[in-house]
Amino acid sequence: MDLLTRLLLGLLLSIAIGYAGYRRQALTRSGWLGAVLTGTSIFGFGGLDLGILLVAFFVSSSLLTRYKDKAKAEVAEMFSKGGARDLGQALANGGVAAIMAFLLGLTGQMAFLAAFVGAMAEANADTWATELGVLARQKPRLITDGRVVAPGTSGGLTRLGTLSALSGAALVGALAAVFRGNWRLLPIAAIAGLVGSLFDSLLGATVQAIYYSDRRGKETEKSVDRDGTPNRRVRGWAWMNNDAVNLLGTFAGSLVGLFIGAAIG
Repeated sequence: MDLLTRLLLGLLLSIAIGYAGYRRQALTRSGWLGAVLTGTSIFGFGGLDLGILLVAFFVSSSLLTRYKDKAKAEVAEMFSKGGARDLGQALANGGVAAIMAFLLGLTGQMAFLAAFVGAMAEANADTWATELGVLARQKPRLITDGRVVAPGTSGGLTRLGTLSALSGAALVGALAAVFRGNWRLLPIAAIAGLVGSLFDSLLGATVQAIYYSDRRGKETEKSVDRDGTPNRRVRGWAWMNNDAVNLLGTFAGSLVGLFIGAAIG
């Protein structure tokens, strides 16, 4: 199958999968566009097997977002975004992987395959850690100094969240290993995904923009409350929102995968 045919097939599959996500309210309209942009590149340049990794991430993250959503409702108020994913979230989670799929298609090098797997593993690890970590019975501890913080606090870690991150990364690695017949991709994904998600947490604890809602009396990632009331920024860089953190996290995961892939050839 030539490149043009693969890109056309990737476009059609991405439109169909994105539409299904939009109908199920897992994606906004802009999120559907993001799914088409990333999916077309990944399906077209990486092949159907790597496209399935993107689908696995999307399906598992969507299901986990809805898992025990009532129990997570109060904590979810802290997050800058929730529910249906928009264009920014789609590109933050899949943009780096799409670039690595493009480079893989051009070169066929193992390093770029590992970088793609690392990016997808981190995206899945971070989502699993977020969605399941907030359900932990023990309170999280900040990654920087270990002090106890409220559930949902950016940079907070729990045992459940960390194990969930490792599991989410390993799932991507296991699928990649099966599809590509290369079992080295499993440990690469596990390492890259976990390291990338921890880097994501470090950014969340140090430079991510965090605001304080005077109306609700609590910290939040949202610069503006639902009713339009602006919140006060109490720490972090104004431009370093959750999408920027997620993008840098997937980039870190891809770099770890790239370095390991280049080292083992």
